[in-house]
Amino acid sequence: MSPGGYFAVAAIFTFVALICLRTHRDLLALIIIAASWTAISILVLTDRLSFDGTFLSRSGLGALAQRVFRRSPPSIAVADIERLEVTSLRTLRRGGNVRYRYRVEIVSRDSVLSFASGRQFLKMIKALLPSIPEHKLDVRACELRDHLANLKDVRADAERLGIAPAVVLENAREAAEKRIEKHRREGRTEALGEDLDRAASLRHAANDLRMVGRLQQSAEGFRRALLIEPHNARMIYEYARLLKSQASAFGDARLLGRACAALRLAARRGPQDARLLERIGESFLEYCDPPRAARVFRRALDVDEDSYRAQLGLAEVALSDGKLAHVIHHYNEAVRVAPDKAAARLARREADYYARLNNDEDYLAAEVRRMNWLEGAGLVQRLTARVSFAALLIALLGSSFDQMVAGLGWALASSSIIGWSGSLIIRRFLATRNRVEPSDA
Repeated sequence: MSPGGYFAVAAIFTFVALICLRTHRDLLALIIIAASWTAISILVLTDRLSFDGTFLSRSGLGALAQRVFRRSPPSIAVADIERLEVTSLRTLRRGGNVRYRYRVEIVSRDSVLSFASGRQFLKMIKALLPSIPEHKLDVRACELRDHLANLKDVRADAERLGIAPAVVLENAREAAEKRIEKHRREGRTEALGEDLDRAASLRHAANDLRMVGRLQQSAEGFRRALLIEPHNARMIYEYARLLKSQASAFGDARLLGRACAALRLAARRGPQDARLLERIGESFLEYCDPPRAARVFRRALDVDEDSYRAQLGLAEVALSDGKLAHVIHHYNEAVRVAPDKAAARLARREADYYARLNNDEDYLAAEVRRMNWLEGAGLVQRLTARVSFAALLIALLGSSFDQMVAGLGWALASSSIIGWSGSLIIRRFLATRNRVEPSDA
């Protein structure tokens, strides 16, 4: 299981122990440190997630506490999963390489389970995600399912295909761009079957390289594959996803513009592929372009009028425009075309929630207040986290120069930690909206 919550509690107790040391309560500080980190270590090591092909189950002391205090089951049946979302965090950047840490959140009607990158993460992904229907997976989840692999195997595959390391590619970028431009001017004939096989291998390797953070090598793989198959719509879409990853990693707005252009080209090259159009629309939403996303979702519905994810996407677009009636309509349409009961239950619950927002002014006002407080608590949490680290540094260094500066640092750090803890608790309470039971319709 994701250990973030446990480590947050451990950090708070560690700070309390530091305060005790400062006030010369050495024995109490030792007891707090030993007890808290021993208990946290036991909780982290015993809190496990297992999958038997049918049920995703949580075990350990954390699961026992969840069962006692929340009265919610620590397991989810695959058939009851309503959605699965993946978030990624860049933890290291060096040259053309990025290290990603993934967090997977699985949502059902009664419970939420999450787990993050670790020793058994790849094994869990390969066992769990193929068993979940694609209409419940977001874009990143599909990419993890299809392309997350062991780093050693990805490197070996890249070496076999002749994709050079990032350092070599950085020095040869200008020459590569000149070769590509010359190739475009000269034109090309239809690719042979052997070329198509190599293009497929390069494309697969490029996607694998992107998922493990080898962005420079991934770009080179896509360049070579697109020289062989320049009209492959799905490959162009995957190349757009790479450009977005590079834009985020390196803070390059120009690359984001190229990613949007590649998405438009992919939609033009694959006008009859409803599944591809759904993912392109979701990518436009991710890239903050709701109008273009809406057009692509409607094209997906023209191809397949029972497109569940297109209806969900149009509901999100309507929500960004503040059109609650349209949001309700698209969620009701999603209920109608939902492939299974869990998907229909999710869409019906969302439709009921926004219908109540639209019809009940008191409920709308209460929800607006909750969202404003939630946003405010998030701002406070981020601010106090930064201030606490800076104040703790001042307190530790100031003790060597001036005790007044050290005392000011400890006071500021204590206030920040209290504010951070309070905002964290408030966000936990405010994150859950007032429950609306789905209708039986």
